[in-house]
Amino acid sequence: MSGIAAAALSIAMIAAALLGGVGFKQILKKDDKIARQRGLMMVAMAIILIGNVLIWTI
Repeated sequence: MSGIAAAALSIAMIAAALLGGVGFKQILKKDDKIARQRGLMMVAMAIILIGNVLIWTI
C-alpha cells in the first residue's frame, strides 16, 4: 500500500486515537448525562474506525 491510501489510513488512526481520548474524557464527566452519551458515541466511532483500518490493511 502506498501513497494516498497509506496516508488515509494513517489519518484514520490518528482520528481514532483522538476520538477515543476525548470520548473517555467526556465519559468521566459525572454531572452531565449528555456529555457521557456523547463520549460513548465517540468511543464507539473510534472502535469502528480502527476496525475499518484493520479490514483495509488485511
